[in-house]
Amino acid sequence: MKMREEGKEGDEEVVVDGGPLFVTKEARYRGAYKVFASTILVSIALILFYRVTNIPTTTTTTELLAWIAMLVSEILFGLYWIITQSVRWRIAFQSPSKHTLLQRYDEEKMPGVDIFVCTADPILEPPLMVMNTILSAMAYNYPSNKLSVYLSDDGGSELTFYALFKASIFSKHWLPFCRTFNLQTRSPQAYFSPQNYHNNNDYNPNNTTNDDDEFQKQWLFIKKLYEEMKSDIERTLERGKVADGERNLHKGFKEWSLKSKKQDHHSIVQVIIDGRDKNAVDEDGIQLPRVVYMAREKRPNYPHNFKAGAMNALIRVSSEISNGAFILNLDCDMYPNNADTIQETLCFFMDESRGQDIAYVQFPQNYNNLTNNDHYANSCLATDMIELAGISGHGAALYCGTGCFHRRESLSGAHFKDYKAKLDHNMMMKMNPKVEEEDNRSVDELNEASKVLATCTYENGTLWGKEMGLVYGIPVEDIATGLVITCRGWKSIYYNPERKGFIGVAPTTLDVALVQHKRWSEGMFQVFFSKYCPFIYGHGKINIGIQMGYCVYLLWAPLSIPTLCYAILPPLCLLSGIPLFPQPRSLWFLPFAYAFLANTTYSLCEALICGSTIKGWLNLQRMRFIRRTTSYFFGFIDTLKKQLGLSQTNFVITDKVVTEDVQNMYEKEIIDFGGCSSIMLTILVTLALLNLVGVLVGIIIIKRIIIIQIVLSAMIVMVNLPVYEALFIRSDKGSISSYVMIKSFVLVSLACFIATFVI
Repeated sequence: MKMREEGKEGDEEVVVDGGPLFVTKEARYRGAYKVFASTILVSIALILFYRVTNIPTTTTTTELLAWIAMLVSEILFGLYWIITQSVRWRIAFQSPSKHTLLQRYDEEKMPGVDIFVCTADPILEPPLMVMNTILSAMAYNYPSNKLSVYLSDDGGSELTFYALFKASIFSKHWLPFCRTFNLQTRSPQAYFSPQNYHNNNDYNPNNTTNDDDEFQKQWLFIKKLYEEMKSDIERTLERGKVADGERNLHKGFKEWSLKSKKQDHHSIVQVIIDGRDKNAVDEDGIQLPRVVYMAREKRPNYPHNFKAGAMNALIRVSSEISNGAFILNLDCDMYPNNADTIQETLCFFMDESRGQDIAYVQFPQNYNNLTNNDHYANSCLATDMIELAGISGHGAALYCGTGCFHRRESLSGAHFKDYKAKLDHNMMMKMNPKVEEEDNRSVDELNEASKVLATCTYENGTLWGKEMGLVYGIPVEDIATGLVITCRGWKSIYYNPERKGFIGVAPTTLDVALVQHKRWSEGMFQVFFSKYCPFIYGHGKINIGIQMGYCVYLLWAPLSIPTLCYAILPPLCLLSGIPLFPQPRSLWFLPFAYAFLANTTYSLCEALICGSTIKGWLNLQRMRFIRRTTSYFFGFIDTLKKQLGLSQTNFVITDKVVTEDVQNMYEKEIIDFGGCSSIMLTILVTLALLNLVGVLVGIIIIKRIIIIQIVLSAMIVMVNLPVYEALFIRSDKGSISSYVMIKSFVLVSLACFIATFVI
């Protein structure tokens, strides 16, 4: 069978066979890697053997405690390394066949898809950014009568509603423009950005001829409309309220006629574009996708369960309005980047032999504002290309909270065996199918019926947040929900396509990056401590490879403890002349040296293979050290406090507004220490100064028995070169304050005094 596909370069004949809709390929050379990993395992065993058999017995209590602390740290490092091997043992890559799907299923047989976009604050999450995500979702190459886009506004802001209303008007021009010229980048902001002018894979003024007058005219016209929409939204946001004349343009603005606050307002559901309305068409006369605004009810005395609560309300409201078979959920700053993503994803769900048991398909998180060497290590190349694919090799994927397609039944709480039984029953009844009744309710009736499902009391006495929808009580509800779904018998897919499916905005300051990782590490460690611990909750339900794969990320927070021990004890013991490692001429030196060199070499090679640079890899090592000694450490402490009942779960929205000064510093790859937490900076600066003192003292009183400690401190000094620069050289807004410097000097002086004269 053949089908013809239209593209920018002309028509292309694509031969389609009757094979599977997707294939799975395993990475090569895994056998060689297993041999290599075995040698590292042997060196770790020898290191622990050395520690146990050489525990000091005739020395001071301080030296004994330091030795035991190093032993415990190396046990923890060793156990974590063993856990990380689960994601490198069997790496699987998925390849869908979109052409086969389109050949087998025409538009009428395509399932409905509901897209959820969540936002919470019009100040921290600018509405224009949110609207670009909405517009790119509306512009998918997918039957518009099968596509519905829902915006959950947890801020309940009329500013966000106004922006969505303006975007719905602009979509009547934007969608035809995308179709006519087969654009790949369908976020207007990304498409019209100067960076995209040099994208030869997209239709733009830079790669079209002067003879293409029609495109030039259309491009200028659409850009003018976009700038007008942008100006209207930004002017209204600056004013802080919608003008009276604008409020009369849509009856939905009446919902804000009463006094309402961000945390105290009634439920609002407004169908802005009704996908059933024959008059809801774009300028080409083609039907527009359904667009719905939802702000669930919030009251001060009722828990709202953060993003998980918003997602569950969206599941219920969408089931009332469109009830799409599949759900795509997106963060407000993560716009779709591939117009054919839906078709590619449906290949996994609709494959005749393996598709029925797939609950969700997770895409990696990618960013459009990374610097050349990614100085904040936002890209996670090895994680995206190897580790997550390694979990997929075990038949599962981590649900990461955005860029994920779900089967509605699995996300709503169904167990696979129950779903399979229902599916088999439906297949048996196929000869006499029931005709689905068309929903003839008006838009107002749909709005009112849906409002009930978004009230703060609707979930009382139900299984929502427990057995249905996303789970409550944990900041990283996505990870826990994915684990629960997997334990119900479902499988999941991790798909990393050549053209990135979704693109977001990476943190541009150290403060935002560290706050984000603190929230992640704290939330994931809470999962480990909760009933959803993979080794307990998943026992007998999922294989050990999946359990270990989850723990690679759930154990970020406790990894801070051995890292801090290695950063503090060697320089302090160096000042006291206490050796913690074997001498270089000793045979016991070899396992330490091999474990370090083998892991470092492999990490560098892995990064380079994944597309990083040597400087990018060095930046990753720096950020790992900074995260483990600050973000992960405080995530560890806060988790323990929650377990002891000393604090409650909270959710911090990261600021996505970037000033010009911050942006300039980011583009120059200069670390911005200015806005960081004072206590986090104090820890970081103290460690940097302590190891600098250790190196200087070590050089002066160098002894062969402490040479490894000197080298270890020197490595930490190299990692912290930007810290010294921010302390002693820089004077810009991103430098480290004198207050933090003085506190750190006092702490280091006190530590050196104790190590030299007391111990």
